[in-house]
Amino acid sequence: MIKKLTEGDSILNQYIAELRDVEIQKDSMRFRKNLERIGEIFGYEISKTLKYETREVTTPLGTAMVPVLNEHPVIIPILRAGLPLHKGLLNVFDRSESAFVSAYRKVAKNNKFTIKIDYISSPDLTGKTLIIADPMLATGASIVATYKELQHKG
Repeated sequence: MIKKLTEGDSILNQYIAELRDVEIQKDSMRFRKNLERIGEIFGYEISKTLKYETREVTTPLGTAMVPVLNEHPVIIPILRAGLPLHKGLLNVFDRSESAFVSAYRKVAKNNKFTIKIDYISSPDLTGKTLIIADPMLATGASIVATYKELQHKG
């Protein structure tokens, strides 16, 4: 399912505009903070697509039946650019496990490139929902390579 979150007016568009702004890009703290904020928005939007179960919760005034996540997703940033996005996603999914992937473009003399994955640290992923956090998505090659490698982890 593809959902374009930048359609319509929202604060997300402001954060993306600031990420793209060459002057604001010079402020590395603000750049990272905007990626974190975007991660929080992504997390909220992704949460709408996950499975929930209804549980009884005791409140000061009695009990209430509320929907809660059935299972928390595993959040997988592609290092290092994915770390601020990972933090934002963890702000939403604070009980999630994490996996980490180190991937980069290896450029040949003819300017063609392959994606080199140096490192993966991961829990067992069998039957789990994964969120791969890659803010540097251009061609999609790194996220595809990461997904293929993660299949060996369950």
